[in-house]
Amino acid sequence: MKRTTLPLHAIAWVVGAFILIPVVYALLGGFKSTQQLSVNPFGLPSPWEPGNYTEVLAEGSFWRQVWNSTFIAVATTVLVVALSALAAFVFARFAFRGREALFTLFTAGLMFPFAVAILPIFVMLRTLNLIDNPLGVILVQAAFGLPLTIIILRQFFRSIPGEIEEAATIDGCSPFGFFWRILLPMARPALATVSVLAIVGSWNNFMLPLVVFSDELSWTLPLGVQQFQGQYSSDTARVLAYLVLAMVPALGFYAIAERHLIGGLTAGATKG
Repeated sequence: MKRTTLPLHAIAWVVGAFILIPVVYALLGGFKSTQQLSVNPFGLPSPWEPGNYTEVLAEGSFWRQVWNSTFIAVATTVLVVALSALAAFVFARFAFRGREALFTLFTAGLMFPFAVAILPIFVMLRTLNLIDNPLGVILVQAAFGLPLTIIILRQFFRSIPGEIEEAATIDGCSPFGFFWRILLPMARPALATVSVLAIVGSWNNFMLPLVVFSDELSWTLPLGVQQFQGQYSSDTARVLAYLVLAMVPALGFYAIAERHLIGGLTAGATKG
């Protein structure tokens, strides 16, 4: 290891510790009783109490919230990736008047905080009868996910050499045929990247489901965590177990897709 890289490695370890320590604390805390947490908050459980986790897993409400979060995350991802891919294809491969101005309008969405729009969004969803409807969350999440997704996919689509498109056109391929048969298969790393971002963003979204859902049967996991924390506020160990189990799906998915995420983010910079 070179001396010049030592500060960078030290910073990485410090940042990693700040992220990992709370997760490990919550994981081990879920195997303790609340009394153990108060007496020995940082030590290993003695004895281990797996009942906190098994009791949470035995609750039907937990699995219903997992299903709700999964359905909303998958539907949001399919919608935002499909619309963004088509828009990015147009912005990347077609020249027309006002293209850059329109693209700038899309990118301006990154500077628009979601919290500022929560009141008009609620009024609009209530007018459309989308309160307590998963579509109310799916459509809004997809709308706010479009700017970043379009930026990433456009950069990747622009990196594809024009000679490939010309060869496809000579072979009789239409513009949509080139997009569907050639461009999308080549863009798998970028598509995987934006899919991961959309799924994890949807899974962790708290404010929008809080505004849209009043029916407990429609709650997602972040809302379930809040409700569980209020219900078992005196049983800290059980709350920690619920919190860890709520994190597991997103962490597992991110761990599996991490290679595609990094590859997709760098693909546009290393091509063309």
